Amino acid sequence: MNPSFQELIKHKFPDLSRGQKKVAEFLVNFTEKGSLYTAGQIGKEAGVSETTVIRLAYALGLNGFSDLQELMRKEWLSSAGEAASKHAADSAAEEKKPFSEWLSPVDEKELSQAADALIKSDQVYIAGFRESHTAAYWLYYKMNQLRNHVLLSFPTGFLLETLCNLTSESAVVVFSLPRYTKEALEAAQQAKKQGAKVIAITDRRLSPVGQIADITLLAGTTEHILSLLALSQIVISSMQKRDEKTAGKRQEHLEKLYAEQGIFLE
Repeated sequence: MNPSFQELIKHKFPDLSRGQKKVAEFLVNFTEKGSLYTAGQIGKEAGVSETTVIRLAYALGLNGFSDLQELMRKEWLSSAGEAASKHAADSAAEEKKPFSEWLSPVDEKELSQAADALIKSDQVYIAGFRESHTAAYWLYYKMNQLRNHVLLSFPTGFLLETLCNLTSESAVVVFSLPRYTKEALEAAQQAKKQGAKVIAITDRRLSPVGQIADITLLAGTTEHILSLLALSQIVISSMQKRDEKTAGKRQEHLEKLYAEQGIFLE
């Protein structure tokens, strides 16, 4: 099967020139414009020459700009069609409403893929470093209420001894917002070596971690921690809805333990 436009950009991105990367980022973020604009208009928007736009098409292994634009149009029209067919009462959309001011548009397909991967994996490793560790810990705590075998990184690093236990059935969530830490990229790279599925929670698809992730969920950047927490809540809600039976049993068991230990006053 031929790669999609997004997959092609992601695969070729490290080998592109600086100017071509600027065009690629523009097209990824504004696929609708890329599908309709001329090469000259795209170059003007991206801050490069028309020639650079055309050279990007060849760098991606295509026969020219028209092939690149056709690929973008197919993806844009497909996405638009899916969005138009969504029911107004879609549960994931309802979950996003309280957090819309902090979030970039969440790709429903990737959200579903992420939730399924987190439910079905043999273990989940959550990596968040420095400022991002707050959100990573929150997701770790909430996910432990839904399933077992959930692990968490340290605020400043990770143990290779822990990552070496990852398998092709494992899932790794990596938080990565500017300023990007090398620990986040290294954790993602090691997880890929182990064959685990990497889920990036980041600000753009072509961020260092976004480039190598299997699934990318975009968070807004106006308020970093709030955007990460908001997106994490959406992930948790999606998991609960998709696996109500298992999550319900675990939460029921936890409530009994809480009551026995007298952890909560009410």
